[in-house]
Amino acid sequence: MGATTEETLALLGVVPSRFRAAIWLGAGEGMRIGEVLGAEDGSRCVDPARREVHVVQQLRSHKQAYGGFYLSPPKSGSVGDVDLDEAVAAAVAEHVREFPPGGVELLDITRGTPDSGKPVARRLVNLLVTDDLGRPIHDQAWSKLWAGWRAAAGWPQEGTFHSLRHYFATELIAANVDPADVQNALRHFSLRITLETYVHWWPKRDRRRNIISSALRAAAAGHGTAVAGLIRS
Repeated sequence: MGATTEETLALLGVVPSRFRAAIWLGAGEGMRIGEVLGAEDGSRCVDPARREVHVVQQLRSHKQAYGGFYLSPPKSGSVGDVDLDEAVAAAVAEHVREFPPGGVELLDITRGTPDSGKPVARRLVNLLVTDDLGRPIHDQAWSKLWAGWRAAAGWPQEGTFHSLRHYFATELIAANVDPADVQNALRHFSLRITLETYVHWWPKRDRRRNIISSALRAAAAGHGTAVAGLIRS
């Protein structure tokens, strides 16, 4: 399900300031929760100079394979650049001022995996969204936080963080953004996925009739009555 504008505002009103930037990134940039929790401070992810958000990674956790938290490519390889909304830019800037990111050492497999033969390394990552102790947030911990905010905002129980991504998409569609641009903003693999997912949201246009006869009639008008007579009114 997708959130409405009123539901999104209600959510922003109850989410603590430490996590409000996450809501903006979901609703204003269409990012998935793993992508938001994996976003880091600096132009690698949020790039005000280019007025873009670079979605290049997500935060995941697997203790056995990777020893805990690590960075991986986004779901289905959906790397891409999204226009940076001015309200999102302001929210992220305010967040960084209020909660300066501290470095967290994470394994980064965005360019390969330990068994791929490509170089894999741990690096210091200035995560934007962390818990009160500056640590990465596990998806289970996030789910508990979300359940409380959702209830406080009066959202239906089935409302998830992904509802903000749907809100982002449907607002673009309502604003008559070209379907190909909506696809790029959502970083879908193909336009078909975008159209099939949001087929009921695209505004219906009146079906045009008599297209061919209208075109021929307009052209025939300049050729005199002999030709024009071939096209019945």
